[in-house]
Amino acid sequence: MKELRKKPQQIRDLPSEAQVPAISDPLADLSFAFQMAPVGLLVTRQRVIVSCNQAFSEMFGYSAHDLAGKSVEYLYPTRDEFQHVGKRAMVVMQQHGFYSDDRIMRKIDGSFFWCHVSGRSFNRDDPFAAATWCFEDLSKVRPVTTKLTPREREVAQFLVTGKSSKQIARDLHISHRTVEAHRVRLMRKYAVATVGELIAKLIGRG
Repeated sequence: MKELRKKPQQIRDLPSEAQVPAISDPLADLSFAFQMAPVGLLVTRQRVIVSCNQAFSEMFGYSAHDLAGKSVEYLYPTRDEFQHVGKRAMVVMQQHGFYSDDRIMRKIDGSFFWCHVSGRSFNRDDPFAAATWCFEDLSKVRPVTTKLTPREREVAQFLVTGKSSKQIARDLHISHRTVEAHRVRLMRKYAVATVGELIAKLIGRG
């Protein structure tokens, strides 16, 4: 753990352009690529942030120093959503070593935004022991314009992937009728008449 915590500091203290050596250093190049990547990159251990790049910290409104050592729960709208995503990701990563989804996360100012998240585990037997993650901010094409409950956010997360109410019920471990009730409330909040119109609203095309 101590060794891993030393590496993020090296990344955050990346030399300026004028200080970059003329002769390529593979380790320096790797650090530079991590820090300057145009998407948010994150390294976690047991869902605790070990290191992140500039794009990731800026996406949420924090500095990399502020996030180091904090649980990623810190960035979720609620603890329940943090736990539910963790359970789903655990199962998939144990099977495939990889997980991805679209979800709503929370910025430092308390506002919510959609992002696409993908992650890879180093050990399928214990996926959260060490994992790398990529976060892509979708707020420009899919803004959160309506206040939703935690469960509505979860149902919306699955609706945008094209899953049926039965599939969503199975994934969330709730009844089909409960999913239908949440879907109806979502349609009312977004003032739409069909599921297709709801999905269009959720993905920013309505």
